[in-house]
Amino acid sequence: MTVHLIKHAAEDADVTFAARVSTLGGQTRFNEVSDKDSGLINYLMRDRHGSPFEHASFTFYIEAPIFVAREFFRHRAGWSYNEESGRYKELAPTFYVPADGRPLRQVGKPGAYRFKLGTYKQSMAVSGDLRRISTEAYGTYKRLLDLEVAREVARMVLPVNLYTSFYATCNARSLMHFLSLRTQDETSKFPSFPQREIEMVAARMEDFLHFNMPETWQAFQSNGRVAP
Repeated sequence: MTVHLIKHAAEDADVTFAARVSTLGGQTRFNEVSDKDSGLINYLMRDRHGSPFEHASFTFYIEAPIFVAREFFRHRAGWSYNEESGRYKELAPTFYVPADGRPLRQVGKPGAYRFKLGTYKQSMAVSGDLRRISTEAYGTYKRLLDLEVAREVARMVLPVNLYTSFYATCNARSLMHFLSLRTQDETSKFPSFPQREIEMVAARMEDFLHFNMPETWQAFQSNGRVAP
């Protein structure tokens, strides 16, 4: 998976600056975060005063399989997306095949899945079939293009493990909500059961939140990874 932070206007001071306008009005100032400010951020997180966190923004460039992108686009509040289009460009033959060791067996009820490692036979079947189907599908796609079939029609033969690319812009509040659902963490107040591939993307995005907004990330972690 590819995750790049393209641009951002995101630091802990964005949160405290926005929060203090409620008591200081136009006298609020953008300052470096102090120990007192860390306490304010923790209070806002703990008591779920979320709007100050909306004043920090991130724009990511992501390359991931189509089935991961479809899960991404379920997140709408506070998110904006632009994706490459198979109507306007020829799609590259880049397909996702799970690495060795990726859990393959699904155990449990809907909404509370657990995954276990597959057998050697299952692993070989998944890897072999995905490679075969992907190769055949892309060959058919190219043949249709060579026949001058429109790109928007030819792309219909391609499977969802084809890679796509998109920009995703969000605020820190929306990012934390995404992380609470798309990562699995034993400290979380509410269990989450994300698909492994979107969790791989989410983990890299969380690294950028941690680096750019360390006090916000710490408050998020300390309060059970519940978005404010």
